[in-house]
Amino acid sequence: MLTSGDESYEAVRRLAAGVALDRALDVTDPDSWIGLDFWVRQLAWQRPELFHSKASLSGRRLRWDPGASLPTVTWRRKPGETELALALCHPDGRIRATALDHTDDHPALLALVIIRCADWAEPVRERARALLAETPPHRLAAHAALTLRVGRRRRGGFAQERLTEALRTGPATQTEALLGSGDRATARLAYRVAVERRLLPAERLAQTAARHRDVAVQDLCAEAAVATLGEGSSNRFTEVVVPLLGSRQSRIRSAGVTALRRTGRHADAEPYLGDRSAVVRACARWVLRQGSIDPVPLYRALCADPEAQPPAVVGLGECGAREDVDLVRALLAHPAAAVRACAVAGLRALDAVRADDVRPLLDDPSAAVVRQATAALLPCADHIPQEMLCRLLAQDRPRHQRVAAVRLLRALGVHVQV
Repeated sequence: MLTSGDESYEAVRRLAAGVALDRALDVTDPDSWIGLDFWVRQLAWQRPELFHSKASLSGRRLRWDPGASLPTVTWRRKPGETELALALCHPDGRIRATALDHTDDHPALLALVIIRCADWAEPVRERARALLAETPPHRLAAHAALTLRVGRRRRGGFAQERLTEALRTGPATQTEALLGSGDRATARLAYRVAVERRLLPAERLAQTAARHRDVAVQDLCAEAAVATLGEGSSNRFTEVVVPLLGSRQSRIRSAGVTALRRTGRHADAEPYLGDRSAVVRACARWVLRQGSIDPVPLYRALCADPEAQPPAVVGLGECGAREDVDLVRALLAHPAAAVRACAVAGLRALDAVRADDVRPLLDDPSAAVVRQATAALLPCADHIPQEMLCRLLAQDRPRHQRVAAVRLLRALGVHVQV
């Protein structure tokens, strides 16, 4: 259904009325070009009256040449930029193919040439690709976001390959200019090429890994930054490892912790034994063991005052022995809710959950504690009296307690609603 409120639809109407290209649509937005291509095809068939204007595509302005080996269209006069933009998106492949031959004098139409490189008609596609092959790399890089968008199409690989090659062989400044792109695919490609070409210093790679908003860029830069560290060397510790350790992302912190082994600073992994991330804790234990340091006694010492680092209780459960069960179980009654929740998780890690010990925590005022208790009790839900669970369903109970009761009752085959 056509909607006049669609911006691309309105852009086609403006172009058909003779409005200049840069005034009819946002030429910096890939979606504007893709929308233009779509709506011209739709409107050329469904609303042909829109094109009966100065920028017309009607037969009054075009002459067919049926004797040509490839059917072509000839303009009676040299077409303007607006008319070419419409022709490049026309549903008739002969019009699109002929319009491509007039784009040399109109650099602004490169976006539509890129789109035509994925055209479903082979003659149109081949003409567009021949033009793109002669396009200077800096012009192609200016349309990186559109090129990568088109590259996801069935026949869109050519333009994407040309762009990638242009970034790999062109000036470094060309690639660096795309690192801050707001388009996710463009930034990922730029960083990938920059890493391949070693354009970024180790310090910048580490800072990018710690702060960038895109996880793919974070991982790429973290791996590249760690690779710059010499085995057994403490060089670049401050520039590379410290930013990684300070990241809010657990994957990046784990990369930083692992890098401590490369720098020979095994003992520096100890503070991360109580990290909130299980992956970071596991990396810290591995680094300590690589330095001949047993993490278990360190965990036991941390559990003597667990409120400073509650996840250390879980860590003890992840690597402790049966003799550590009583130490973890005693923390179920700790006044700090975070410690109680981690104690339940620690018992689960030790495979030492006893229903009688954990069941009272279903009444806990902390939602985190109740969630952990519920997860621990689900395998042994038949050991919990249904009367107790039904009491937790009372409307005056906190929502997290009622949700826990529902989950446990469903585990017993009793279906109720919160």
